[in-house]
Amino acid sequence: MTRLPTTVLPTTGLLATDPAVLVLEDGTRHAGRAYGARGTTLGEVVFSTGMTGYQETLTDPSYAGQIVLQTAPHIGNTGMNSEDVESRRIWVAGYIVRDPARVVSNWRSERSLDDALATDGIVGISGIDTRAVTRHIRSAGSMRGGIFSGEAAALDPDAQLRVVREAPEMTGQNLSSTVSVAVAEVTPARGERLGNLAVLDLGVKQATIENLADRGFEVHVLPQNATIDDIRAIDPVAVFYSNGPGDPAASADHIELLRAVLDDRLPFFGICFGNQLLGRALGLGTYKLPFGHRGINQPVLDKVTGRVEITAHNHGFAVEAPLDGPFDSPQGYGRVEVSHIGLNDRVVEGLRALDIPAFSVQYHPEAAAGPHDANYLFDRFRDMVREHRDTQPGTANAQESND
Repeated sequence: MTRLPTTVLPTTGLLATDPAVLVLEDGTRHAGRAYGARGTTLGEVVFSTGMTGYQETLTDPSYAGQIVLQTAPHIGNTGMNSEDVESRRIWVAGYIVRDPARVVSNWRSERSLDDALATDGIVGISGIDTRAVTRHIRSAGSMRGGIFSGEAAALDPDAQLRVVREAPEMTGQNLSSTVSVAVAEVTPARGERLGNLAVLDLGVKQATIENLADRGFEVHVLPQNATIDDIRAIDPVAVFYSNGPGDPAASADHIELLRAVLDDRLPFFGICFGNQLLGRALGLGTYKLPFGHRGINQPVLDKVTGRVEITAHNHGFAVEAPLDGPFDSPQGYGRVEVSHIGLNDRVVEGLRALDIPAFSVQYHPEAAAGPHDANYLFDRFRDMVREHRDTQPGTANAQESND
């Protein structure tokens, strides 16, 4: 993520007088008004189709390095509160909205959205034709962009475009260290305790941690640079890879770590970035989508049940794999099959290993702000771990099955 120094100034929503301009790397320009912090910010411009849940979107670490455009026209109506945040800060590189709320109207609100953006130093822009920008990205693909607000909006247009084009592309970026915890954090299990779960924090959301703890896991959130010895040290019953930003092809260390986990025959579940990393650990390729999937209204087919789920997505990369029938893992981990398929564009949305205890999905089953169609996947993970535990030598159930 590249963010130039910003100046934090008070804002007044639509009444803000400071100008701002959105500049895309192809030279497209959109003039609007400053929103949030003033200054310059750079990143990959992407759009999210969610009609609700802007607070969860902003605090999702998977959006690090990206300037997020909300396709919903009215943003900020319910303000911000301290209960619905998904992580310790706002992670988007920049924010684009059409009509920011002038008045916050919700009993849970603790501050306005533009104040929250300013506090975290997030440069935004309002008052532009977000539909036009979205249609352009859908045609031309996600691209680098910059928001220049306040004094920066008056910079020479050629200079602004040059700054945008000098910014790094998302392809090839490893952003895990930017969003991960620095030291391990533990959340106790709730209900019947199943055991310790090693969660590699590549940008984990709080709702994920809560869902795992609710299934009886003592959740150990580990830094993204954890080693296999760090994982073995907590004597885990399973390993989980979280969502996160960046290009999976640039995460060689995480892929090698996952192969060590699979070699240990530890049950594994991955979501979003974790799905892409499982694919690469199994020997599959990944590729960048033209404009990605971001929003809370994406239809996915669960091939196991035949059920169509409406799901929450936030990803710009996907796994390359045959959609029909099992195939052999190129890396030697036995048979694998695509378990879920996106119905909009036939993108791989899930993987299931048939000979080792491992599966993953490309979307977000925790889905804070909804929908909750895919929440059952946490139960599926818990059941897989129980079954694996009960069939290991030395367990009571294993002894019974041998008698």
